[in-house]
Amino acid sequence: RPARGAREAVAVLEDDPRCRTSTWTASTMAYRPAREGNLLSLYINNRAGGLIFHRDFSPNAAKLDTNEQMQLASTFSGLALIMGQLAPSRPSSGMQLLEADGFLLQSFDSPTGIKFFLTAEPDAKGLDLVLREVYTYYADYVLKNPFYEMDMPIQKGGKFCQKLDRMVAQVQDRR
Repeated sequence: RPARGAREAVAVLEDDPRCRTSTWTASTMAYRPAREGNLLSLYINNRAGGLIFHRDFSPNAAKLDTNEQMQLASTFSGLALIMGQLAPSRPSSGMQLLEADGFLLQSFDSPTGIKFFLTAEPDAKGLDLVLREVYTYYADYVLKNPFYEMDMPIQKGGKFCQKLDRMVAQVQDRR
């Protein structure tokens, strides 16, 4: 991890054993919320890299208008694609974690091609597990909705948002 104030970013490639930061076993995969740092924002992108859901969780999150959110989300998808192509081992799933001096960006690729990106303060832990929980809510409350069409924006205010807000409140309270 770069020292505080360093101006470089470090990317961890999930499929490159030389770059892994931790190993998980079945017993450690239980949901444990992020600790210490606040969660900032969640971005969910469709298979084409377009933003289908965004939610800010903290007043410290970047204040962006809708157009800037869409640009940022598509940049995340493009960055993840580039990281996958630069990986020394093939095939690679691409970017898993980006660490910068001001934030962390954790990503999760679903089996259906949907990309989940979570930004958090630099000292946050367990973000990959938080994203897996978000994916579970997505699968249970978005994909199983008979009125939802794949790759379309996710309706705000539904069960997915309620579960997401409840989980984030628990994570933020435990820091």
